[in-house]
Amino acid sequence: MWYYSKNGLQMGPVSREELSAKANSGEVLPSDLVWREDMADWKPFSQVPEFKGTGGLATVSPQAGMGSPPNWQPPAHPAVYPVGSVPNYLWQSIVVTVLCCLPFGVVSIVHAAKVDSLLAQGDLAGAMVASNSAKNWALAGAISWLVLLVVPFVIFFVLGAGAAIFSP
Repeated sequence: MWYYSKNGLQMGPVSREELSAKANSGEVLPSDLVWREDMADWKPFSQVPEFKGTGGLATVSPQAGMGSPPNWQPPAHPAVYPVGSVPNYLWQSIVVTVLCCLPFGVVSIVHAAKVDSLLAQGDLAGAMVASNSAKNWALAGAISWLVLLVVPFVIFFVLGAGAAIFSP
């Protein structure tokens, strides 16, 4: 089974015949990167020996014993989504954890730690979800810290003002 990269998105798996048909129709260009399980790295379609010829499939007999398709994704194309293109909110999560709110901060750190690895795998949507979760948990921790800091002063002020008004 083959995988190909089109406009920065990883597509597949597709059979050799499907990939050849996509190349013949112009959907896969000679410069588009392709990969399969026994290849060390992604290569431009035009540089894969099996697809040499008139833009399509060369006459190659199918390999025997290919087995079932892999249940894992191939390595992502390294330039799909650069690390850092989605904020991870890690330092904010650490500050929230250290200053006050351990439960909120720890959850935020866990989500923040996922962002860069998801980007490296080419999962932009997952990275954005993890980034938003990290931000929300850090924000919830900061707000709870402010509430815990401000509420005692408000209570002290109200009790002090009440005592001053009702004292003889």
